[in-house]
Amino acid sequence: MPSARAWGRGVRGWLAEASDAVVSIFFPAACRICDQLLVRASRVRFCEDCMDSFEGPPEKKCGICGQGLAWMTVEEREPLVCRACKQKTYAFERARSYGVYEGPLVRAILLLKWERMEPLGDWFAGRLAEMVRQESGQLATDVVVPVPLHRDRERQRGYNQASLISKSLARKLGLPHKAVLLMRTRPRPDKQVLTLQERWESVRGAFATRPGSQVDNKRVLLVDDVMTLGRRLMHVRRRCWRRVRSLY
Repeated sequence: MPSARAWGRGVRGWLAEASDAVVSIFFPAACRICDQLLVRASRVRFCEDCMDSFEGPPEKKCGICGQGLAWMTVEEREPLVCRACKQKTYAFERARSYGVYEGPLVRAILLLKWERMEPLGDWFAGRLAEMVRQESGQLATDVVVPVPLHRDRERQRGYNQASLISKSLARKLGLPHKAVLLMRTRPRPDKQVLTLQERWESVRGAFATRPGSQVDNKRVLLVDDVMTLGRRLMHVRRRCWRRVRSLY
């Protein structure tokens, strides 16, 4: 026979579901990704089908950059490392991501980026916190830092989408959040779509630590919304500090 505490949890769960159902009837809302009518209230207005469709990172991936390596064979007990990381193309210690930037997840990221959906930032932070805990030995860190926007871009947008994730992530991990430790000294070009060369040049020398910041021997968890070829992170690391771990 269930205990009183277990029975109480069951009742609270049923009441919460009933409350969601009532709210969805009287205040119907559509999924922000597919426009399907939501059957339950949620701070993150996505339907379960869309959230379930987010493609997670591949199980077989590079141990450094996290790139999928399903095609690659490796000897037992030998770490899986992609060609770029073997050639030390990147200067960060390790990069990990919550999911693959495809399908409905692209729409979710764009909503976070352009509509300041703080509950969504908190939701992504929860998924990243789980990842950090699962790889606690490799992702141990001292401080959480968002990749910054240039001051003009942040003033125009009103917020930094990376901070919507990093601030909540730091709280969930019980770590200091240093939103102003890093700054972007040169703005991104106005073009929406950049060539590979233009993207490379846009981040060359574009980041610096804020004067007076102390980062020597710090293990830094650097957070951004999307990882694009790792170029930006590589230049951040080379100019600013020695040990960088990243989450996207």
